[in-house]
Amino acid sequence: MPTARGVRQSARMVQPGLVIDHAHVYTADDQRHEWADGHVVVRDGVVVAVGDGPADASWTGPRLNAHGCLVTPGLVNTHHHLYQWVTRGFAVDGTLFEWLTTLYPVWGHLDEDTTRTAATGALATLALTGCTTTTDHHYVFPRAGGDLLAAEVEAARTVGLRFHPTRGSMDLGQSQGGLPPDHVVEDIDAILEASASAVDRFHDPSPASMLRIALAPCSPFSVTADLLRASAELARERGVRLHTHLCETLDEQDYCREHFGSTPVEYMESLGWLGPDVWYAHAVHLDDASIARMAATGTGAAHCPSSNARLGAGIARVRDLGDAGVPVGLGVDGAASNEAASMWEELRHAVLFARALGGPQALGVRDALDLGTRGGARVLGREAEIGQLAVGFQADLAVWDLSGLGHVDVADPVAALVLGSQPPLRLLLVGGEAVVSGGALTTVDPEAVAAEVAASSRALLERAGVA
Repeated sequence: MPTARGVRQSARMVQPGLVIDHAHVYTADDQRHEWADGHVVVRDGVVVAVGDGPADASWTGPRLNAHGCLVTPGLVNTHHHLYQWVTRGFAVDGTLFEWLTTLYPVWGHLDEDTTRTAATGALATLALTGCTTTTDHHYVFPRAGGDLLAAEVEAARTVGLRFHPTRGSMDLGQSQGGLPPDHVVEDIDAILEASASAVDRFHDPSPASMLRIALAPCSPFSVTADLLRASAELARERGVRLHTHLCETLDEQDYCREHFGSTPVEYMESLGWLGPDVWYAHAVHLDDASIARMAATGTGAAHCPSSNARLGAGIARVRDLGDAGVPVGLGVDGAASNEAASMWEELRHAVLFARALGGPQALGVRDALDLGTRGGARVLGREAEIGQLAVGFQADLAVWDLSGLGHVDVADPVAALVLGSQPPLRLLLVGGEAVVSGGALTTVDPEAVAAEVAASSRALLERAGVA
């Protein structure tokens, strides 16, 4: 039975040991190992064996006959705005700036309960679409809202996903030439104090960590140069990563040229925002010189094909970015600009949109799966721990059932996953613990969460005077 917050009374299904046999296994490892009849062995949250054929009989414990299934690493989401889950369906035909100006007044009424509920709904949905690790970019902190970052950390612990939230920020309101209303921006000193506190309270740099913090001023048109510079200095002092929106729209490009006399990437470089500890959301409108600078410095990109298409922003040059050596992962972006917020869907859209621009060789199905797994892990600085099925890596994995009518006759199982409809998710493990089993969440009751989301959305819209 669920509790008042939709949390199941029973503990998560811990798998101290599990042998998965007779599956098609795609490892996403350095050699792209793949076996039509392979095995994966999990012990104490870690992959201890993976290979061709059935697992050795010496591996004891529960065995899952995964005949007809595809096993992949869990998907890694490199950009999201969890709080937006309760404000979906607004400005559906607007540009990015029109969409933002519609929703900023609503988001100004967020509080802890709303944020916790929205995050729970969004994280539960991610799990059902094969996601085992997710970021979050939370940058709206109303003065009377309470501890919003702690609320979403609680939600992630409840749902059971590996979590990389960012302490976002905005300090450039409309009265200073920025886009957001003044009542949703913060003072720079308060932002830096809160950012340092977020790292102190939540960041866990240890191997196998379930919780890591990054700092994330929102965008060039909502933050000052002083905040960007100071956040970079603070992040490097504390050993955490940096994240922001960049090059999402042509409007942003025009804004940077008008206000700073440079491209967005040139502007960010002048403030210390290039490096292997930095990743940009979207990175759609990049010239060759900007791609070269990102590649040379190891600066990453979160490709968000569904959101970029939904807002008519364009499609990132994924092939060019990858060929240049830029670390690239996939992201669903905020639920209010991607109502599905499905990590599986980003695999499919990454392929289709790249090919619509660049032809059938622009992105392969395995390229897309690599973006969604090992690529995301690299963007988050965790390529030695997650994103692959390899010995010593965390047991973050998805077992996709391809035995049904929608997939059984697709010759290539990876193509069945990426180009077909979403297959049933037979099992999702995070650190060896089952978050999804038999297509159902084990940690929260989706019906109870849905009811809470609906009530929370109504209450938020009423506070904002929209309902």
